Amino acid sequence: MIMKVHQKPIMPKGFKCASKNCGLKEKEKDLAIFYSEVSANAAGVFTRNKFPGASIILGREIIKNGSLRAIVVNSKIANVGTGQQGIANAKRMAEAVARELNIPLQEVIMSSTGIIAKQLPIELIEQGIKGISKQLGDDPVEAVKGMMTTDTYPKALSLPIGNAIMTIVGKGSGMIGPNLATMLVYIFTDAKIVSSKLDRMLREAVDVSFNMLSVDGDTSTSDTCIIMANGLAGKVDDKLFAEALKFGCIEMAKMLARDGEGATKLLEATVLGAKSNQEAKIIAKSLINSPLIKTMAYGADPNIGRVLMAVGKCTSCEIRPEKIEVKINDVLVFANEEKVNFDEQKIRTLLRSNTVKITVNLNIGSATATAYGCDLTEGYIKENAAYYSS
Repeated sequence: MIMKVHQKPIMPKGFKCASKNCGLKEKEKDLAIFYSEVSANAAGVFTRNKFPGASIILGREIIKNGSLRAIVVNSKIANVGTGQQGIANAKRMAEAVARELNIPLQEVIMSSTGIIAKQLPIELIEQGIKGISKQLGDDPVEAVKGMMTTDTYPKALSLPIGNAIMTIVGKGSGMIGPNLATMLVYIFTDAKIVSSKLDRMLREAVDVSFNMLSVDGDTSTSDTCIIMANGLAGKVDDKLFAEALKFGCIEMAKMLARDGEGATKLLEATVLGAKSNQEAKIIAKSLINSPLIKTMAYGADPNIGRVLMAVGKCTSCEIRPEKIEVKINDVLVFANEEKVNFDEQKIRTLLRSNTVKITVNLNIGSATATAYGCDLTEGYIKENAAYYSS
């Protein structure tokens, strides 16, 4: 589905946001708040990592209420591996927001991202929250700046859904792997939709977007995706909303992949003709996660054998080599069990583009899947070799 995205992201009716520096970072913004003027129906999904952060542990319980007024986020420190003190500090974040905005505590959810196994300087965060209500505005791009870690730019998009608006903001650059990704994504809409529908639609959208996103295959401890719908624009068509949600989440997934740590290009892998949806997903993720394919894309090296390897190692899937066809940016490079006599220079040029698309048709069934990632460069190593010390 192709939808029109607003040229400039805006907050939907009744939503406000702000960000500031509260002292976790030396200069850059490190705290963000997103706020609805009325109670919003809400749903959320979280990381499956078995070492979740304090915000995840609490957030899973908070979201069961099905309603939210505010989200508070800090960057620099992830509040993971911090024990009971970490839980207490996360609660204090929510309490500070509830006091500042004069809203129910049970309608505040928190997120933290950054370095693992360091305690939050909670006093700095509490002090930063004081007075932030006077800074609330309508620019989601500015608010996202308080969420960023190794991101190179703030990520936000808005799109219309009938008379309503949907705005998606996100951060994520590394430690990104399937089953969400190292990412914080928040979705705001003034459409009127009950929490049960939001939950179902969100899970369906995440399944084809953030769960198909990988920068390095490492599933983070802090992944969070939350949707809030305050209803101020009235009802919209359920089917239209679900389609818009999937579209917006896929677009945000692409933004996150393109800005992967050290990345120079977006990598998309589409599998066609698979026996089942599950097998299509397994093979698409295998292509995206392969370091050899990532470096092939980075070096613009048309080594087709790396694609065949990534497909063939999916031993749990039905694969018939004689049926497989491979394309790079829509140019056929492999069929009938052998490399096609293609123009090598043309393929090198295609691999140098900002987006590299690898399409594998298994020609067995009708299932399809697309995964999103990025190339692997020296920049990724440099970014992560000293992340704790940065």
